[in-house]
Amino acid sequence: MFKTARVSASRLRGPSFPVSVRPTKADVVAARFIARNTAPAPEMVARALTWGADEKVLAAAGWLASRGRGEPLRRAGNHALLVTVAASLLPHGLKLLFDQTRPDRRTVIGHLHGVPFSGKREDAFPSGHALHMGALASAAGALPAGPRRAIRAVAVGISLTRLVVLAHWASDVVAGFALGAALERFLRLCTGYPLDTSTENDHADP
Repeated sequence: MFKTARVSASRLRGPSFPVSVRPTKADVVAARFIARNTAPAPEMVARALTWGADEKVLAAAGWLASRGRGEPLRRAGNHALLVTVAASLLPHGLKLLFDQTRPDRRTVIGHLHGVPFSGKREDAFPSGHALHMGALASAAGALPAGPRRAIRAVAVGISLTRLVVLAHWASDVVAGFALGAALERFLRLCTGYPLDTSTENDHADP
């Protein structure tokens, strides 16, 4: 049902683009398990939840709401907007450099169990949704412990829905999440968003 290989590229006159990326053995094992054990109901729920990673509207609304407020809120609004724009553009650029077939295009039994088709066939790597969520989880580091943990839990959960619907291999989600976190940290240098993780309430009494 699924086949494995390593990253490969044309060997004629050196590497050429796009580079073909193949899933790892662990990716295939995970995708095969999901395809065989899922059902229409959880697939519908995961498909609905995965739209929660589209943070463009929320970021724009947050930026508008921060106008006319104090300097910290304006800085946070600017940061959220810049991160959203960058996190939207980066996956498109990377998908021009890399081709990888989505797992939902390489299974039959998965579709019999309710797995939908998602996105363009060769746009598996990296996961754009996970990239957005990695940036969100990283940005939450400047928040107090309670909100920080809640946001990061939601970010991880939404990223995992991309595995459930077989839109991405596990390594695509991990790579996307890590890239998003790195991107957010880098952009802090441009926006003045707090560089340190908040320790407020970290040691509060239960």
